[in-house]
Amino acid sequence: MSIDQTLGLVTGVIFGFLLQKGRVLRFEKQVGAMLLKDMTMPKFMLSAILVGMVGIQLLATTEVINLSHKPMNLGGVLLGGILFGCGWAVMGLCPGTSVGAFGEGRWHAVFAIAGMIAGAALYSELYPLLKSTVLAWKDFGKIGLADVLGVSPWLIVPIFWAGIVWLFVWFERKKL
Repeated sequence: MSIDQTLGLVTGVIFGFLLQKGRVLRFEKQVGAMLLKDMTMPKFMLSAILVGMVGIQLLATTEVINLSHKPMNLGGVLLGGILFGCGWAVMGLCPGTSVGAFGEGRWHAVFAIAGMIAGAALYSELYPLLKSTVLAWKDFGKIGLADVLGVSPWLIVPIFWAGIVWLFVWFERKKL
């Protein structure tokens, strides 16, 4: 096993542990987030985004990593977002939480995992058709928010942090 694979496995296990400890693997937390009645799941995800945002920018700034954005393809984002949202709404689990729920012994997660595998297989089979149709829609190229705004990513980081911290305070005031 390579060092990248080992680091990926360790990171995945730690993330799964945190998902379990944060109780976001629970069906009621997932549904509560979709109904905007329980913000445990969004708070967990936004916290991970904030920490990751700083870590990735530090690694990129110190040239430990090179950032390489995926192309911003409008058709792919819309179709993928719709399918992701429908799967999450039907199963009450997203990809990360479905694997975590399975690891916790919740056997219904097998259906979500099977659905993801079937969806990936179907996508690969339909790729030639999708490439000439949906994926041929507007492609904005490999862009990021800092590129679009023409500013340093370090200007965006504190603005996102301030916005998310304000959102957390608002959630707490509303007892979400």
